[in-house]
Parts: sequence; structure tokens; C-alpha cells
Amino acid sequence: MNNNDILIRLRYALDLKNADMVDIFQMGGIEVTKEDVLLLLTKSNEDEAENELQMKCTNSMLDSFLNGLIIYKRGKQDPKPGQPQGPTVSIMTNENVNNILLKKVKIALALTSEDMLDILEKAGVIISKGELSAVLRKEGHKNYKPCLDRYARNFLKGLAIKYRA
Repeated sequence: MNNNDILIRLRYALDLKNADMVDIFQMGGIEVTKEDVLLLLTKSNEDEAENELQMKCTNSMLDSFLNGLIIYKRGKQDPKPGQPQGPTVSIMTNENVNNILLKKVKIALALTSEDMLDILEKAGVIISKGELSAVLRKEGHKNYKPCLDRYARNFLKGLAIKYRA
């Protein structure tokens, strides 16, 4: 699952409009137009090497979108004294994209671990609380486990079932 797929699925699950998407990107620190959003939300063709009608969503763009989603859903927080001004880019490699997605959507929607397990269960995936905890840990922690596409895809599917039903 690439970053464009994540954006498409997240937009559908949370029923976000194009104008909302532009606002969320701006809150995350990236200026995009409605036309850019439409290009980002265009499904890629497997047959073509490069699709001219699609804009590739980079890791930093997805990270900015997820940060903007947190602000959009929960409001802007003023940094406490001694804290850094803004969030650092947390999606460094393609291996941890799904982990960061789950963490940031959890924060944005104020979900508990039980809520996340229920969402996964709605999509037909049953995992233990320990497995979920391992996926939500910081990379480098001894109990950290990478989140596979299957879990991220089913989490987004469960979100769609929960929020669009």
C-alpha cells in the first residue's frame, strides 16, 4: 500500500471533502491546491510506470497530512516551555509508514487501544492487545513490531465501517 492509497482510504473513511484536505495539509505545514489534492487522490495504474495524472505523495507529505489531521480533529496546542516548536518528521523510511499512520490516527481521533481493537475486529482482524501495543511502540524499542499492510488496510477499512455506517 503506497502513501496515495493511504490518503484515498483515510479520506473515504473519515468522509473528508477536498476543501478539508487542503486545510489539513495547510495545518500540517504544506501548501496544496484543490487540483493537487485531486491528483494525490487519483488511483495509480499498475500498467504504467509513471502516471502523469497522479501526484506522488511522499513520506514527508503524508507525515504533514497526519500532523494536520491531529490539529484538524483536536485543535492546535501551544508548546510548553522547553519543548520544541513543531513536530519532527517521523516517517523516515517506507518500513514505518503504517506504524506512524496507526499512531497518528489514534491520536487524531482520540482512540483507546480497545477502540482500535474494535475497529480492526469490524474489518475481520482479531489481534491481541499485546500485538497492538508492539505496533504502537517507538521504532528501536525491544518490543517494537512493524505494522504490515494487511493490518493498516484493515484498520482503514474498519474506520470506514465505523464512521460511514
